[in-house]
Amino acid sequence: MRDRLKKIREEAISNIEVLNNLDGWESLRIKYMGKKGELTLVLREMGNISKEERPIIGALANEIRQQIEGELDKAKDRLIEEIKKQQIEKEKIDITISKHTKKLGHYHPLLHTIKELENLFISMGFSVVDGPEVETVQYNFDALNSPENHPSRDLSDTFYITKDILLRTHTSPVQIRAMKQIKPPLRIVSAGRTFRFDDVDDTHSPMFHQLEGLVIDEKVTMANLMHTIDIFIKKLFGEDMETRFRPHHFPFTEPSAEVDVSCFECKGKGCSVCNGTGWSMELLGCGMVHPKVLENCGIDSERYSGFAFGMGIDRITMVKYGINDIRLLFENDNRFLEQF
Repeated sequence: MRDRLKKIREEAISNIEVLNNLDGWESLRIKYMGKKGELTLVLREMGNISKEERPIIGALANEIRQQIEGELDKAKDRLIEEIKKQQIEKEKIDITISKHTKKLGHYHPLLHTIKELENLFISMGFSVVDGPEVETVQYNFDALNSPENHPSRDLSDTFYITKDILLRTHTSPVQIRAMKQIKPPLRIVSAGRTFRFDDVDDTHSPMFHQLEGLVIDEKVTMANLMHTIDIFIKKLFGEDMETRFRPHHFPFTEPSAEVDVSCFECKGKGCSVCNGTGWSMELLGCGMVHPKVLENCGIDSERYSGFAFGMGIDRITMVKYGINDIRLLFENDNRFLEQF
């Protein structure tokens, strides 16, 4: 037993000397000094030795325990001191740095995407317009042909300030304002923040960004809409991208559609990312402007027709930059933002 105790001491001291982190220190403490540690297990066998040797072995065991505890204490103090030094070095401020040195900023990835989308549509003949984030129920719902019992009007979905004032739930009210102020023909896009009650997770946020587009003129058809969307997607994501239109329903357009784009990974061939479908995701909603919406804005629906489309800028930004959590776009963490 004497040899076992000496061997434990040699092994413990040797291991303590090479410790380089507190997790390792704790593991060694438990290994040798814990309730089931090596030294404790040996001491439990004291009853198996003779009465004459028991005091000698006990004294040796206490001596070894004190030595190991002392070495552990020294090692812990050393590790804590090293951690402090590293922290001080990491947080050190160089007061000699030139005061004339300037760190230039750059566009946030969301703003970069908004500017890219606006410039793209400007190149296609659209004008950029803006509208208020605090809207009236009239512009946000009524003028857009939204039924009074539509779920989007509920308090559980919309941020109401008063009975008739709310935070806009989409950028579509900008279309209403544009149609009331500008006589056809008109071709506009509008980007901005929108607000809806939503639980925060990696793909949802109560505040998000949309871009809305509108074209009003004589003899505008669904074919014009599909051609415009197709050109937009190819310019944004590449000439090899394909579009797919699926029937849908929106109160303010008829007919309406949702638009999918081909998989960004396999370009439509089928892979694990798109589950073999060749299609990536629903990118935007669109449709022909409902005649009632035109009439609500004082536009002759017998003479004029038009199409509208809307898309989530946050989703496009996440796809373009490979971002997997929408919260990163709003946390203003420089470690994240400096990557763009």
